[in-house]
Amino acid sequence: MLEAAMSLFVEHGYGATTIDSIAREAKVAVQTIYFSFGSKQQILKELIDVHIAGDEDPVPTLERPHVVEALEAEDPRQQIRLQVRLTREVYERVGPLLEVLRNAATTSGDGAELWEANKRQRQVVQRRFTESLVAKKALREDLSVERAVDISYVLLGPELFHLLVTERGWTPEEWEQWVYEGHCHHLTGAQE
Repeated sequence: MLEAAMSLFVEHGYGATTIDSIAREAKVAVQTIYFSFGSKQQILKELIDVHIAGDEDPVPTLERPHVVEALEAEDPRQQIRLQVRLTREVYERVGPLLEVLRNAATTSGDGAELWEANKRQRQVVQRRFTESLVAKKALREDLSVERAVDISYVLLGPELFHLLVTERGWTPEEWEQWVYEGHCHHLTGAQE
């Protein structure tokens, strides 16, 4: 059911995808969709949660082994490299769904609460990575934590990934390298 919904959301958008169309695509009864998820918005939330994590394990983002490894990297540039790579991998899995959610939130208001929650979570993650750079004494002295969080939030946002990769045709690896270099420059002052 989730894969059918994903296919329809990405191909047709949130507004044009109905519970009926998801049921037809998944070859199940409409009542099965409602019983399993309750609403179209809940289906989208489930899809995003699973694809961000890459699995169905209920482990918070900041406790996932690869995230912990990145945060614990001794070299600040290695931390940034791993952070950007992890973000690229997430967006390769979930980028189209986040664009569906963003569009639904801005055009119809449906999903606005979910989109705002996603943005808040991304800010929490960026703050934790910034605090890790502060602890390593790697954050530029002339840069406040708040400004550093803002820079990370924008550079690592799905909106920028969508613009450069989907609309402008950059490869995900080109995006990753450019964002890595930008992070090093803007947050630590290091040139790569």
